[in-house]
Amino acid sequence: MKAFFGSMTGRVFVTLLLGILISATLTQLAADLERQRVIEQQRDQHLLERAEQLVMATEIVPTSARSVYLSVANRPGLRLEVGTPQPLAHGQSWFARSLAARLGDGYRISSASGRPASCDMPHQQTVLYGLIRTQWKGACETLNVRLRDGEELRLSVLPPRSVFTGPETDYRTTIGLFLLSIAALAYVVARMTTRPLKVLARAAQDLGQDINRPPLELNGASEIRQASAAFNAMQARIRQYILQRTQMLAAITHDLQTPLTRMRLRLEKVADTELQERLIGDLSAMQEMVREGLVLARSMDTTENMQMLDLDSLLEAVCADAVDAGQQVDLKGRAGIALLGRPLDLRRCLGNLIDNAVKYGREARVCVERINGAARVRIRDSGPGIPLGEQARVFDPFYRIETSRSRESGGTGLGLTIARNIAEQHGGSIALANHPDGGLEVTLVLPEYYPNK
Repeated sequence: MKAFFGSMTGRVFVTLLLGILISATLTQLAADLERQRVIEQQRDQHLLERAEQLVMATEIVPTSARSVYLSVANRPGLRLEVGTPQPLAHGQSWFARSLAARLGDGYRISSASGRPASCDMPHQQTVLYGLIRTQWKGACETLNVRLRDGEELRLSVLPPRSVFTGPETDYRTTIGLFLLSIAALAYVVARMTTRPLKVLARAAQDLGQDINRPPLELNGASEIRQASAAFNAMQARIRQYILQRTQMLAAITHDLQTPLTRMRLRLEKVADTELQERLIGDLSAMQEMVREGLVLARSMDTTENMQMLDLDSLLEAVCADAVDAGQQVDLKGRAGIALLGRPLDLRRCLGNLIDNAVKYGREARVCVERINGAARVRIRDSGPGIPLGEQARVFDPFYRIETSRSRESGGTGLGLTIARNIAEQHGGSIALANHPDGGLEVTLVLPEYYPNK
C-alpha cells in the first residue's frame, strides 16, 4: 500500500480522488443551500399571501365574532389574534413592508420588538446528505395590524413545525456508492495517465542494459507520440556515438598493432640486455593498454544477445578457470537464482574482479548469497585495501592508486571500469569497502530475472 501511494499512479489517484470529492462536495453543498434558500423564499411568499387574505377576511367579520373566527381560520405558520399593540421595533421588516404594500391605504402594519417564543427554538434542516444541519432563516416575527375600522390585531409569523413523519433517510448507501464510483473513476484516469510514463521509464531502464533494444511504438496521445519519437531519436544518436567511438578505438588499435610489433622485433636486436628488457616491458604495457582500451569500448556496446543464466554455474566455471591458472581462489555459498544476461560479459566482469583480488591481495575469497530478490557476490582479498577517498576514483578509466601497484602487476587501470560497465548493463552495481578484518571486499549485486516484469 505504501509503495502504491508513493508511485506516480498512487499520487495521481489521490490527487484526482481528492479533487473530485472536494468539487462534488462543494457543488452538492451549494445546491442544497440554494434549494433551502428557495424553499424559505417560497414559504415567506406563501405566508405573505395568506396573511393578506386573513387580514382582509377578518375585517369583513363583525367585531364581536372576530375572535371566534380567528380561532378557526388560523393555520400553522401564521396566527392572527385580537389584542393590544406590542412595543414597536426600530424600523420595519421585509415582511411588514410587503404586507403593508399588499393591503394598501387604510391599514397600518408595524413590526413589534418582541418575537414569538417558537422563533428561538431550533428549527434545523439537513444538507449534504444529512452530514450538515443548518438553521431556518425564513420570516419569524410579530406584527401589529390596525384595521380600517380602528381595531388592533396581533399577527405572529411562525417557523415551520418539526413534524416527525417517519424514520430519517439513511444516506450511507448513497454516500458509499458515490465514493466507490468516484474512486473507480479516479483509478482508471490515473492508470491511463501514468501508463505512458511507465512505458517510457521502462524503456529508459532497458536502454541502460541494451542500447540496441527495439524502438518504442508511436501510439497514444500526440504528446506521448512526440515523447516516444524523441526517445527513439535519442537512442539512435547514443547508439551512433558509441558505435563511432568503438570503431575509432578499433581502428587505433589495429593501426598501432603493426608498428608496435615492428618495434618489438627491432628491440630483439638491442645489444644491451638490461635496456632491452626495460624497453620490451614498456612496449608490452603499451600493447596491454591498447587491448584493454578496446575491451572497454566493446563493454559499452556489445552485440551479444541476452539469455537465461545460472549464476552459480557461471561463478563456479570462472573460479575453476582461475584455480587452473594457478590463482588462489575459494568459492562458498549458492545464490540459486536465474539471471538474464550476456554470458561472455558476465564472465569478463567476474574474471576482472577475481583477477584484481589475486593481483593486489594474493587471494580471492568469493562468497555468493541471495538477498531480497537479488544475488550478492562478495570477493575479498588479503591486501592492504584502498583508502576511503580513493574508492570512488578507482572506477575511472586508467586511474591507478600508486605506480607500484599497477606496474608490477601489469594492470592498466581498466579492470574495475569494465566490470562496473558490465554490471550496470545488467541492472546491477559494484561497491568497494575495506573489510574490518583486513583486505578489500568488492560487492557485486545482480537482480534476479522475473518473467513478464
